[in-house]
Formats: sequence, C-alpha cells, structure tokens
Amino acid sequence: MTAPQWDAAQLALALLSVDPVGLGGMVVRARSGPVRDAFLAELGSIPLPRRRIHPDISDDGLFGGLDLSATLASKKIVFSQGVMHDPAALILTMAERTPADLAAKLAQRLDLDGTHCLIALDEGAEPDERCPPALSERLAFRVDLEAIGRLQATPGDLPDPAIARALYPRIAATAEAIEALTALAARYGVDSLRAPLFALRAARAHAALFGRNSLTSDDIAAAAGLVFAHRATQMPQDAEQEDNAPPPPPEDEGDSPQDQGEDQMEISQEMLIEAVRAMLPDGMLESLVPAGTARGARGSGAGARRKGNRRGRPLPSRPGRLDGRARIDLVATLRAAAPWQPIRRKLSPRGQKLLIHPGDIHLKRFEDRSDRLLIFTVDASGSAALARLAEAKGAVELLLVQAYARRDHVALIAFRGEGADLLLPPTRSLVQTKRRLAALPGGGGTPLAAGLQAAGELAEHARSQGLSPAIAVLTDGRANIALDGSADRAQAAEDATRIGTWLRACGLPGVVLDMGNRPTRQLGDLAAHMGARYLPLPRADAERLSAAVTAALDA
Repeated sequence: MTAPQWDAAQLALALLSVDPVGLGGMVVRARSGPVRDAFLAELGSIPLPRRRIHPDISDDGLFGGLDLSATLASKKIVFSQGVMHDPAALILTMAERTPADLAAKLAQRLDLDGTHCLIALDEGAEPDERCPPALSERLAFRVDLEAIGRLQATPGDLPDPAIARALYPRIAATAEAIEALTALAARYGVDSLRAPLFALRAARAHAALFGRNSLTSDDIAAAAGLVFAHRATQMPQDAEQEDNAPPPPPEDEGDSPQDQGEDQMEISQEMLIEAVRAMLPDGMLESLVPAGTARGARGSGAGARRKGNRRGRPLPSRPGRLDGRARIDLVATLRAAAPWQPIRRKLSPRGQKLLIHPGDIHLKRFEDRSDRLLIFTVDASGSAALARLAEAKGAVELLLVQAYARRDHVALIAFRGEGADLLLPPTRSLVQTKRRLAALPGGGGTPLAAGLQAAGELAEHARSQGLSPAIAVLTDGRANIALDGSADRAQAAEDATRIGTWLRACGLPGVVLDMGNRPTRQLGDLAAHMGARYLPLPRADAERLSAAVTAALDA
C-alpha cells in the first residue's frame, strides 16, 4: 500500500511532465536514500534532457564562457557552452546550500528564458535548512518524502503524460477557475500571484492527464492542494467568523442564471478549501500565522552563504584541466610556464611574448571538512543524576552557540535503569535543544555499556550521512547493569570494555569525563580501550565542561 504523500508526489511529477516549463519545477525534500532514488528514477517522464548542477557551479559552467585550455591549444578564442545553453531539466543537488547569488541567477533564467525547469533536491537536516525562497517561489510543487517507507515507494499507475501533452493546449482556462483559485490563494494568505497561475496550469495539466477536454472541479481541487498547501500562511476564517458580515439583500424567488453560477462557485470554494487543508504538511496548522496578523519577511535566511563541506583550508595547487568548476591558480600557472618561455618564443612563428600551454595550468585546491556531530552520552543514574544532567544541559547549550559558527551538530543520549534513550537527535537548533532538555529523567542503575552502544550506533548512522561524529561520555564509572539488563557489576564492566573496543575499531574519536568525586581507574581503562582522552572533572560546571570537551576534541 502506498502512502498518500507518495501518491501526491507522483501526481505532481506527472503534472510537471505535462507542462515542465510552465510549472517551473518542484522542490523535493528528502535525504539521499532508496526512496529518493525511486522518485528520481521517474524523472524520465519529463520531456527535457536532465542536467545535474550543484551549489558551487561557476558562471562559466552555468552560462558558458572562455574555454582557456582549448583557446591555448588552438591559439584562437574558444567559448564553452554552459548547462543553460540548451533546454534542460536542471537537477540542483543540496539546494539548501544554494548561495544567494546562484539562486538569483537561476530565478532570473526561470523567469525569462522559458526553456528550463528546475528540480531542487532539498537535503536539509534541520527545519530551518530550506531551499532559498527565491527559487521555491518559482517552482509550482513541493513534495516531502521524509516520512515515506521504502516499501511504499512503488511506481504509480497514472496515465501517460506524453498523451496529455498533446491535449493540454486545447484545454482553456475559464473565468470561473481563475476567480476561484485567486480567491482561494487570498484566503490562505498566499501573497504571490505566481501561485494561482501555477495552480491554473496544474489544473489544465490534470484535466489533460485524465483525458478531459475542459476543466472540472476535481481538476481545480487537485491543483489547489498541490500548489497552495505548502505556501499557506493562514487558515481561512471559519463560518462563525463570517456571521458578523452584513446580511445580503433580499432576492426574488427566481434566481437568475448568473446568481446560480455564483452559488455554485461558493460551493466549489468550500471544496477547494478542504482540498488544500487535506494537503497541508504535518504541523503546518500550528505554525500558520493567524488571519489578520501582519507578516514579516519569510524564509530561512537563505541570503547568507552556508559553509560546510564545500570550502576549507587551501592546499597547494596542482596541474589540471579547467572543467567549469575548478578555479585557476594564476600565480602557479605563470610560475610553471616561465622556464619554458625562451624555447617557446624561438619556436613560435608569431613572436609572442607570453606562451602558456595547457600543461602549465594549475588549479586551486581546498581541504574540505565535513560537519561534526558531538554526541553527549550522559549517566542519568543515582543520586547525583540531576546535577550531572543540569551540567550536561548547560554544556550542550554552550556548545550549540559555537555550533552555529562551525556548523556542528549536537545529540544527547541518557542511560539509566536498564537501557539508553536518545533524548535529543542530531540538531543545531537552540530552541529545540532547550525544549528537549527542559525535563530529563534521572535515577536507577548504570547501564554504561548500553549508553556506549547507543552512541556508537548513532555515530555510525551519522557517518553514513556525511557527518564526522565524536563521542563525549559523562559518567562516574560505576557500571552495574549488563547489556542484557541483568544487575551484574562484573558483566557490566566486561560489556562496557567490549563496546569501548568496538568504538575504537570504528575509528570514533571521543573523550571520557569522570564526574565522580575522585578519579576512577575503571574509567581510565575504558578510555584506553576506546582510544579516547580521559579527563577527571569532579564538580565541573557547564563552562568547564564545555571548555574541556572543546579542548579534548580539537586537540
């Protein structure tokens, strides 16, 4: 059985295949995985060649420019053609990292050229990591595949878009459809005129897809749900709120045909409202701005450049060929060409003063560093648990302030009783962290091995997502609960040692902070098995804890 989100995503893709240029494209919110791969495999229905681009693409790679290597080799000016030269369906990977200047250039081309559509792959890990509003505003659809399971991502049985493309030009836009969609956009607080235009095109594409020669209420409802749901900023006023409106003037018993048409449009408005309401994402109703409230600028601050896996420490340049992405190191190129100038001038029939061959070109290089995930594994057992959790809470909040600058993630695992719980999934959101850390449980046994195992599993999962995990363990070292949940102190110590050895084999860096009243030999041995630093910090406060973790992991 397929999920409703998957059916909606496939319908949106089918409508986009009918009119890819008119509808602009779509934002696909999903991390890399089998579900997204299954969805992207169906992009072949779009009647345009597909071209992948990335947030670091240069202007030459995008629009074309001087091909320096070919120019030097042929001794005449040669220009390269960028991906925007020919009509294409552009697939923008890591759309949430798109800088403001690239978003503006792509938006301008989507507005002017009329030969491209854009599939923006939004891979953001946090709610505030989004495709830039300048791009999403120009794309008709937005689909979210995060909550869809692999078994639910099955090919659909929608009609062939190729047949619908031939019928699409013959479907006219009616005045009733335009009025209904425009009024619906206003009631949901959609302040862009692109939205009703996209909805009208989507309704025509929906009618063509199902072999109809004119628009019906079902076509308009389907289009409104796909286009307006993710753009809504308010809920329509309830019928009770509209009772205060002045009563309509009395009418004769026999209504005119025009009045009957208006009544039918009122009914269709209520149906369209329910269609959009059904397509609203989870949690959207709670976050919508109430009707009549002034709204400020929306978005997630996409104008600021995002630093992550794209830039880093400069490395020595190396010989290479320009491919539209790399940047030439002019000084290194001239240095490589300088020793050969006397010989080249003698061999050159034109007597040129500076001769550069393709083999002289050196390219700039940078050392990329992936985002770091700091996993706090906190002992929440015993009488001092509340104090340790308070210290961990303060340390996490202090480290999050630094994480905003370094793009680090923070997670929190608490172990007590017979197991470990993930209290805070990897996040950079300070608001979410404070909410999750407001009330943490404490008391019970000390399942140290279970906490280490949970931290290792989370670290391995984060590593598969491109993060660099590190583990910080806060405990007094008195492990007394084994992995099987039994109260066996000797077995608990053996299990912790075995899990620590596994963490070291996985190459996971870490630090063990001894929160007991005096240093514990068992924790020192555990740190040695983990390959981690051992720091005895009795009565450490949040600031000392944060400083110790930062110094240990940055060493």
